[in-house]
Amino acid sequence: MSTDTQRAKIVAGQGFIAALDQSGGSTPKALKLYGVEESEYGSDAEMFEKIHDMRTRIVNAPAFSGDKVIGAILFENTMDREIGGKPSSLALWEDNGVVPFLKVDKGLQDSANGVKLMKPIEGLDPLLERAKGLGVFGTKMRSVIDAADKEGISKIVAQQFEVGRQILSHGLMPILEPEVTITIDDKAEAEAMLLDAIANQLAGLPDDEQIMLKLSLPTQANFYKTLVEDPKVLKVVALSGGYSRAEANDMLAQNAGMIASFSRALTEGLSAQQSDAEFNSMIADTIDSIHRASVAG
Repeated sequence: MSTDTQRAKIVAGQGFIAALDQSGGSTPKALKLYGVEESEYGSDAEMFEKIHDMRTRIVNAPAFSGDKVIGAILFENTMDREIGGKPSSLALWEDNGVVPFLKVDKGLQDSANGVKLMKPIEGLDPLLERAKGLGVFGTKMRSVIDAADKEGISKIVAQQFEVGRQILSHGLMPILEPEVTITIDDKAEAEAMLLDAIANQLAGLPDDEQIMLKLSLPTQANFYKTLVEDPKVLKVVALSGGYSRAEANDMLAQNAGMIASFSRALTEGLSAQQSDAEFNSMIADTIDSIHRASVAG
């Protein structure tokens, strides 16, 4: 597998990254939105089987190809399963032309200083080696900013970069995701603090290394332009963060150089009860709309 080819595809940015990495506590909500009630599964094993069926249906849709979907983020449980008789990550790249990423964080700590840091990621090194062996190009890890607290935001960004350097040492591309909650009153102030904290950390990154960033859509269009243009940033992608697909697409189209990495906005409107024809038509329309917004700038 050519890492250079995968890197070139992400750099070109002629599409978006699908976030198919719901895990743990977020899985029941994702399944419910998809029309699968909790009464339809009796254990975590059955729950993850249901969500894998949904993801497989998305990946197998004719529109889910590398022409418009340039990458996909997987949950570890999905990486360990198969699609079409192949490990999911290999199926994505070899059959769809979609670059595979892996979610590696293990959830969030309790809130302090207006942020939720990542829990320690136990077993990260062997997980990264296993992912690399399965053709995974990069990783993603999420933490959350709930207030414009300079100390908290500095800590959250420092933690993201610290783990990011560990991921880089394995030859994988880290997507750092310090998510700003879109409903907070001081969102714009938090974004300004976040931009400064990221810039400070990037200054200490060696010139021959790059990271990716996954950020909430900013209050002010093109607010993260300096990050988009920074040579140490391979790509800046946007999360939908609770905005509807229409809202997220409208905002994204105003941010030149950013591409989507949507989760809820990607699966919005999809249902287990839809026929294959209905499902494939819906996902095709969705992919078209997110692709347009991603390449608009």
